[in-house]
Amino acid sequence: MKPATSPKTYRVKSFGCQMNVYDGERMAEMLAEQGIAPAPEGEDADLVVLNTCHIREKAAEKVYSDIGRISKAGREAGKTPMIAVAGCVAQAEGEEIMARAPAVSMVVGPQAYHRMPSMIEKAARGERATDTDMPADAKFAALPQRRKSAPSAFLTIQEGCDKFCTYCVVPYTRGAEISRPFSALVDEAKKLVEAGAREITLLGQNVSAWTGEDDKGRTLGMAGLIRALAEDPDLKRIRYTTSHPADMDDDLIATHGEVEKLMPYLHLPVQSGSDRVLKAMNRSHTAESYLKLLDRFRAARPDLALSGDFIVGFPGETEAEFEETLSLVDAVGYAAAFSFKYSPRPGTPAATMDAQVAPEVMDERLQRLQASLNRDQHAFNKASEGKTCEVLVERRGKLEGQWLGKSPWLQSVFFDGADAGGIAIGDIVTAKLAQAGPNSIRGELVANAAA
Repeated sequence: MKPATSPKTYRVKSFGCQMNVYDGERMAEMLAEQGIAPAPEGEDADLVVLNTCHIREKAAEKVYSDIGRISKAGREAGKTPMIAVAGCVAQAEGEEIMARAPAVSMVVGPQAYHRMPSMIEKAARGERATDTDMPADAKFAALPQRRKSAPSAFLTIQEGCDKFCTYCVVPYTRGAEISRPFSALVDEAKKLVEAGAREITLLGQNVSAWTGEDDKGRTLGMAGLIRALAEDPDLKRIRYTTSHPADMDDDLIATHGEVEKLMPYLHLPVQSGSDRVLKAMNRSHTAESYLKLLDRFRAARPDLALSGDFIVGFPGETEAEFEETLSLVDAVGYAAAFSFKYSPRPGTPAATMDAQVAPEVMDERLQRLQASLNRDQHAFNKASEGKTCEVLVERRGKLEGQWLGKSPWLQSVFFDGADAGGIAIGDIVTAKLAQAGPNSIRGELVANAAA
């Protein structure tokens, strides 16, 4: 049985990367423009949007589990919720989802969710619909203006990827690299700042591949975009993620030392420390070229915090090759990192490679890698003790009078502001980093640096 009326409330559940978080926020804004309100906390929504990620193994199975849970809850409440599956699983497995899950009203890919309003109208009439077209520019042009923002906001500047790493589904689910126009980005950033953002993180599957023309017709790379955005006096911080080593040019490196608002934090995935494995992954860098690139960034910004991505157990990875990854980790000293066991994604070249690594071997290697990464993250935090820095206040803490925010190096900082008075979410305060833990730092408030 399908919903017979238009939904009055919605809930968007986003999985995976920051790109999905951004897409989820934009879907929510779009639904609000249609007069659909967010469901109150603890109440079932008339429309549930599952904004999916396809990077990890068993992503589709988790979607079907959620669909079943939502349908069951609806039946028990005597309702028939409208279910939309969006995101990369929708793009990759749209028709199969429609065939396997009759409770789903619509399936919409990450480049087509701007057409959800018309799909909702069809669903209200009992008609099911699938849309997995990829007109990225059309999507952004159709989305509503930004009217409300958290202190730290995401801004997608680029989508898709042309690198075709052998383990990755992104070129198939997000399409080819496409850069949003300069003027549209400047305008959206301005709207975000007017809506309350103090910090903007520029997003892209391969964000450093962004290119465009400014209002004078000059060709710019991402460094030029960063410099232009930094001219807004009310925008206090700029970050970006995720980059590919092949697209980090001299101008971008220089920007880290020249633009004060660009925070001293760089997320640059390497995936492996073995050159043979990197070649099998179709990564264009070697361990040596990656380390030399990091040296150039650190020369431009000596206090730079480094973050990376790692995959263990890629097909054919030997113990000696894994040890090369551990050696690279030791050489870098990451402030943060993301690490995963290799999981075969259907349709990618690596999924059919010989010498797939046994799960128990991957488990053991991942534990060793994470032990090294956690060691270095804690060491980086410990080395920050005694520093005084600005902290962007993002929310209240669990304890009375406690606040939480981010340091310039993206560390979580909590501090007691009960006696300070006048602190609000979105403020930038000055704090001394007093006591470091593995995942956060206790700060001591020095002053409220900005309203």
